[in-house]
Amino acid sequence: MTVSNAPDVISAENVELIGYHDLEKRPAFKIALQEVNERFYLYLSTFWQSGWTVLDVTDPATPEHCEWLPGPENTWTLQVQVADGLMITSMEKIPEGWGPRPNDPPEAEGVYIWDVATDPAHPRRIAHWETGADGTHRNFYNGGRYAHLSAGAEGYRSRIYRVIDLEDPANPKESGRWWLPEQELDEQGKPRSPINAFQHGPAHAEADRAYLPYAGGGIIILDISDISAPKMISRLNVHPPLGSNLAVHTVYPYLDRNIAIANSEALRENCDEPLNYTAVIDIKDETNPRVMSIFPVPDPPEGYSHKNFCERGGRFGPHNQHHSQGLDCLEQREDRIYLTYFNAGLRIYDLSDPVRPFEIAHYIPADPTERLGMLPKTLVTQSEDVLVDRRGYMYVTDKNHGLHILRCTI
Repeated sequence: MTVSNAPDVISAENVELIGYHDLEKRPAFKIALQEVNERFYLYLSTFWQSGWTVLDVTDPATPEHCEWLPGPENTWTLQVQVADGLMITSMEKIPEGWGPRPNDPPEAEGVYIWDVATDPAHPRRIAHWETGADGTHRNFYNGGRYAHLSAGAEGYRSRIYRVIDLEDPANPKESGRWWLPEQELDEQGKPRSPINAFQHGPAHAEADRAYLPYAGGGIIILDISDISAPKMISRLNVHPPLGSNLAVHTVYPYLDRNIAIANSEALRENCDEPLNYTAVIDIKDETNPRVMSIFPVPDPPEGYSHKNFCERGGRFGPHNQHHSQGLDCLEQREDRIYLTYFNAGLRIYDLSDPVRPFEIAHYIPADPTERLGMLPKTLVTQSEDVLVDRRGYMYVTDKNHGLHILRCTI
């Protein structure tokens, strides 16, 4: 299928391009979706500008721009979650190297809470909850009373796990928190441990448990039956030897199968770091999780410009998985994993046998022709996030492209 304004494709297997939107040259990062009255609305956080985009993707071949919501100045607005008619958007301090004024405080931090039930195409902000520190990053909300945040907190290194109560969405209140001892600061305000341990998020909350990707701190499983006092059940460390400093970027459990899928995040360009991985974690005994298998590393397609993806430039390695979160508007199958892989595009894996995951499809857009943000240093494709709706349409974002809408053909 030809889409007139879409970038060319370097390689595609068992994936077809359905639609594309340039997002008015505001590249997106994380994305969320809701279905209202048989219409599908996509909510996109943005990378290089502060704010959020709303698209109507009812017809995925012709996505319609509904609204641009400007965010606070000098603020990262990377994460968005939508459920039960509420939208939760993150705000945080911009790290060094990612924005024009990283030494200045953000104009706002924490989360905005929006009404997206009254008019799904035009969100209305109803509350602002602040961390009192540097803000929030990857958060989790799939409806109900509680939102689970990766949030800064005074007295701790980087982000910890904090829960807010949305019983009254206009007046959110903190209801619980948890952290690793390594995050506590000493009397001089310095970390007590050199380990890069922090709640990267999102926490996945299900069945009185929270599954936390804790960067260099490993995979954490918490008992949250008492939300005011979470308790650690287990911790699995993988770094060293695996992964970057974000050795556990994501943990997504499939409880009916007693497994979780965990991955690191590639950070350095040209693969100048330990092997980044995606792994199946056996959580049948939640007190003793173990690595069951490792996903195969993607190979470049025939005729590729370089002998491997590392040499091409930009980042190469896993980043974001499709998170279904039990939402009816999203695809719920447990035998297939959708994973963005930076310069290797979107990769799709068969997980019918968790001991032997294997790749079944991929899509690599051509490199951008216009730089819209500061990174990567080499202007190449950097696929960032993927979300799959219940109809099977896949939405993929990039640092310097617009939104690709794809469909797997098998």
